[in-house]
Amino acid sequence: MQAVRWIHLIAMAFFVGGQIFLAGIVVPVERKNPDRDRLRKMARRFGYGTLLAIAVLIATGIPIAGYYHRWGDGELHVKLALVVAVGLLVLRHIRRPESHAEEGLIFLGSLAIVWLGVAIAHG
Repeated sequence: MQAVRWIHLIAMAFFVGGQIFLAGIVVPVERKNPDRDRLRKMARRFGYGTLLAIAVLIATGIPIAGYYHRWGDGELHVKLALVVAVGLLVLRHIRRPESHAEEGLIFLGSLAIVWLGVAIAHG
């Protein structure tokens, strides 16, 4: 189970860490030297990576929840609802990348998912 948790955490780190990198480094640099086509390509590629990370998180989260008997946990239910919502927002944002509100919602939702994951793991 330790390997499954490790893979779960790596996928989470890619998902959230990539968002922090894009928001904190790529976007500000691109604003000073705009190349919207390059920024869109990077963001789109990250969006597809994000979908893969979400798939890995789901594939690893299911056995983790079963192993630790968490399926009845209300915090897990909230986390899963947020995962679905963020996944749908990512899909939508890939198609409409100009929506900065969606970017913010994805990031805040992702942080909430991580918060709940830590609470569940240490609760």
